[in-house]
Amino acid sequence: MIDCKKMDGFDQLPDSLILLIFNSVSDIKSLIRCRAVSKRFNSIVPQTESLSLTVDRVISPESESDSLLVTFLKIFFKSLNDLLSTSIKPHNPTRTLVQNSPAQILTKFDRVRNLRIELPAGDLTLDKGVSVKWRAEFGRSLKSCVIIGFKSASTTASENPGEGAEIDIVGGLKTRVMWTISALIVASAKHFMLEDVVRQHEEMESLVLIDREGEGTVVMDKEGMRECRLGGAHVSEGQWDRSRTMVPSVKMRMRHEPKLMLKAGVWVEGATLVVVRPSEGKDDVDDGELALGAFGDGIYREAVQELLKSRSYMLEMNSF
Repeated sequence: MIDCKKMDGFDQLPDSLILLIFNSVSDIKSLIRCRAVSKRFNSIVPQTESLSLTVDRVISPESESDSLLVTFLKIFFKSLNDLLSTSIKPHNPTRTLVQNSPAQILTKFDRVRNLRIELPAGDLTLDKGVSVKWRAEFGRSLKSCVIIGFKSASTTASENPGEGAEIDIVGGLKTRVMWTISALIVASAKHFMLEDVVRQHEEMESLVLIDREGEGTVVMDKEGMRECRLGGAHVSEGQWDRSRTMVPSVKMRMRHEPKLMLKAGVWVEGATLVVVRPSEGKDDVDDGELALGAFGDGIYREAVQELLKSRSYMLEMNSF
């Protein structure tokens, strides 16, 4: 006769099924806590393949003079201060992992295949009413970046929507280029921060870094991560602190409409779409396919669809 008091439901489940449950949980903080439940859980949790790391606390920069990297590091590492309670030796003895960095946290997991990291906020400094969204794909260096932005969204349009269009096209070029440069700098800094993670986990197939506000996304696929491991990330010359991956010489195809009407009578002003690619290399995917696949559904995709009908302008930029 079975003693029900001594039965544990989880003891009756195979390890493979428990691992499926852990993959569904995915949240790293929850999984690390699960390790304390039992010896069995402690041995299974490190085998979890799909993981999600959420950074949920932000601290204000101590000085306005702080660089983008310093502010980024403060947000990224300080917010993880209490997550780990044990000391972990780095896999690569020649490179010390920063205390409580994502790379160090992930040394607790042996078979990472899919990783999603969420930051608490975007990094671009924008004027009031301006909305910018970007998505950058990396390998060893930048593969592509799609940026869309507009000044405002409303259900009413100002009088004479075509008035001043030519002036805006010329006078607003500087602003649109600054949106592009700022997005590329932020993307390259975030890509650099992921280098240790990519090198540690050779079985990883997808890596996505986003922010909670939905402003920017950095993605790497299996082939991109392989390139990164083989060649190492490009670093800007003269950057003694190795703060970001170097952005290569790029060509930027820009489309712009001073005023654009979307569905349900929504108007956006200064709508701009920029598709950025390295100057060298073949364009395997056309602008339309790349841009339409960048932002999912909603107002941004609608804006992309309309802007793809507009005339495009080609700009080039040296590496930085």
